[in-house]
Amino acid sequence: MSDLIKPELVCPAGTPASLRTAVDAGANSVYCGFKGPTNARNFPGLNFSKKELSESVKYAHDKDAMVLAAINSFPTAGRTDIWKQAVDDAVEIGVDAVIIADIGMAKYVAEQHPDQRLHLSVQAGASSPEAINFYVERFNVKRVVLPRILTVPEIKRVHDAIDCEIEAFVFGNIGMMAEGRCSLTNYVTGISTNMDGVCSPASHVDYEPDDDDGLTTRLGDFAIDCISCGETAGYPTICKGRYDTAHKKNYYAFEEPISLNLTRLLPDLMRAGVTALKIEGRQRSRAYIRSVVSAFRDAVDAYAAGEEPDITELIALTEGHKETQGAFKSKSWR
Repeated sequence: MSDLIKPELVCPAGTPASLRTAVDAGANSVYCGFKGPTNARNFPGLNFSKKELSESVKYAHDKDAMVLAAINSFPTAGRTDIWKQAVDDAVEIGVDAVIIADIGMAKYVAEQHPDQRLHLSVQAGASSPEAINFYVERFNVKRVVLPRILTVPEIKRVHDAIDCEIEAFVFGNIGMMAEGRCSLTNYVTGISTNMDGVCSPASHVDYEPDDDDGLTTRLGDFAIDCISCGETAGYPTICKGRYDTAHKKNYYAFEEPISLNLTRLLPDLMRAGVTALKIEGRQRSRAYIRSVVSAFRDAVDAYAAGEEPDITELIALTEGHKETQGAFKSKSWR
């Protein structure tokens, strides 16, 4: 047997059907959002009505799983009542935690619903002990979702200096929404990732075939990629497009379409004090959710038992079939 403490497996759900799939595949908790701009995945066909979330919470609780409500975009002036109503609805339904990014919403939860468990979203950008402890002391935050910019040793140092749980991303999109590159979507489409919850909305994406069986991908009026026949490509976000510049031609200027995959680092993350492992992908299909959650369930259980898991299936599920450990990889802190 291993001396590792088994962490919570936190899995995505863009629809009620995906939530049931994630729970059945072994998720300890599932995160999801209401329809509309209050969560950072505000796409047509995704997210939950109040009734759907209520029914989904019951389904999860009947199977000993938890539901975390992502109310993690930033309210704009004159519209804060929409975010407050989402918080009120989530609390009324009985979700296990509310995930908040905006400091004003954190204050609202703490004052109006002091018994509601509160998690701090990665969108809040809190990566230092001082920032995290501020939220803990002022708003009674119980868990922080760390940005994808910290190494494992840095996560260990943060863990030792804070008074709440740590949740870390382990699989999925490696983009960081609070970065300036998210302003590119707003510039091109007029829709904000952080305030409207939509990055590179599908309604603004066009694919134009050429005579060589290739595709030109456009976001609004801008061509962001040219894909040759048989070439794999990721979701067409402007920050993952290819560009020609004065210095270099046809290259990924901001970020390649690759996926985060920290399966091999799970033991280090567990030893560093990570309470919960988060999988990204609320836009993904039920088949994807089933495969990824099942694979991570097996991997976490194997590592906790002192065994080596088979992780080959996860490589095939990464965006563009390319994976990275990003900033997490570094020399061991042990």
